[in-house]
Amino acid sequence: MASSSIPTSVPQKWRRPVRQRSRLVRRTGPAHSRVEFAHPSEQEFARFLDYYRIRWQYEPVSFPIGWEGERVAEMFTPDFYLPEHDLYIELTTMKQSLVTPKNRKVRMLRELYPEINVRLLYRKDYQQLLAKAGYSALEVQHLRQEDVGEILISPVELETRLRALGRKISRDYREQSLVLVGVLKGITFFMADLARQIKVPFVIDYLDLQRYAGAQPQERVKIARDIDYPIEGRHVLLVEDIINTGLTIDYVLSELRARKPASLEVVTLLDRPLRRLVKVPLRYVGFQIPNDYVVGYGLDYRELYRNLPFICTLRASVYDIPTVAPDPSA
Repeated sequence: MASSSIPTSVPQKWRRPVRQRSRLVRRTGPAHSRVEFAHPSEQEFARFLDYYRIRWQYEPVSFPIGWEGERVAEMFTPDFYLPEHDLYIELTTMKQSLVTPKNRKVRMLRELYPEINVRLLYRKDYQQLLAKAGYSALEVQHLRQEDVGEILISPVELETRLRALGRKISRDYREQSLVLVGVLKGITFFMADLARQIKVPFVIDYLDLQRYAGAQPQERVKIARDIDYPIEGRHVLLVEDIINTGLTIDYVLSELRARKPASLEVVTLLDRPLRRLVKVPLRYVGFQIPNDYVVGYGLDYRELYRNLPFICTLRASVYDIPTVAPDPSA
């Protein structure tokens, strides 16, 4: 029988985690529907992780925690591993009969493998995990969680893609300098994070647009705040948050080209090619997205939702204006 006490000195060669076989039972559908879980609460937690686009692995590794002589007598297999946060999760319930042995195993795991980050998670701890992963901004004032639809791009995906964009821009403009021109104000977070990844010299400037209900496309947008920095003979990178029809960006590009920059390119965080009416040259694109209304990471709806750390869809019930049928008696 395995000892319940923590061994005081276990040779390192005995502490070899054992990779477990995959529990994948199908290759299509949402990730939480592809795995054979041992308990419904585990599938519920996997669905929770999928909703927030947090990558996970189910029972990937078993850790030896008890020995009889040199033979492994007891192992502990945490339920989930979150690779982006280097965190093992063991789920439990409020039943004391389950809590006590799981607490013992987690305590032994931490003692034997101090480099391992592991948490015993109760159902009430979900929100704390969200805060650790960067999703606690769902609790901002005037924002109801039911307003948010599907999360399209997670914080980790944003960080990874911006790092790649920064590397590419830095290579393309090697031994040159740039003028970054941001179109206010949805680019606030994108431009700040992208600028940190660019390794060539640059200056930053901004312009703001004012939109009208003009009859002709060229009458629908004007520059309300112009850039201060002269761009003639300079390499200019126009920074946009999202490209839809292309009409607005086409107007801005024509205005900037008239100032004779050495080059003029566009980097956009999001692109909706299905809505395009005017062909515009996009040198750098973060993500292509569907036609849903999206908010977060600088994008807003009536100035709300900009501070969400991810990009998500907004449920149609938030912005749809119900139509009133005409009164036949009127």
